[in-house]
Amino acid sequence: QVQLVESGGGLVQAGDSLSLSCAASGRTFSTYSMGWFRQAPGKEREFVAAIRWSGGNTNYADSVKGRFTISRDNAKNIVYLRMNSLKPEDTAVYYCAADPFGSTSYYYMEEVYDYWGQGTQVTVSS
Repeated sequence: QVQLVESGGGLVQAGDSLSLSCAASGRTFSTYSMGWFRQAPGKEREFVAAIRWSGGNTNYADSVKGRFTISRDNAKNIVYLRMNSLKPEDTAVYYCAADPFGSTSYYYMEEVYDYWGQGTQVTVSS
C-alpha cells in the first residue's frame, strides 16, 4: 500500500512559478512510475506529467511542455512538479499518482495508476 500526500499549491499570478511536492509512504516507492494529473472546475481530470522509477524518462502533456518539470528523489520518497510561466488555464486541483507496474506506453492514462493523493489546489490569477 502506498499513501501519497501533495503539498505546495496556492494562489499565484500569471507568469509566476510554483513547485508541488508529493510525499509517498512505502518502501517500494523507488520502483514505481509516478504521474501528475490535474482537474479544472467542470472538466475531466487530465494527464500533466509522468516519470519512470529511475527518473531518467519523463513525459509531458503538450499544454505544459517546456514550462513544467517533473522530478523525483527516491531517497526521500518525493516526486516534484516545478511549474514555470503559469497561466490562468493551469488553474486546477493537482493530483499525484503511483503506478506500481511502470506502464511505459500508457503513462497518460489514469487507469494505470493504482494510488492517488488527495490533491492540492493551484489557482493562477490573470
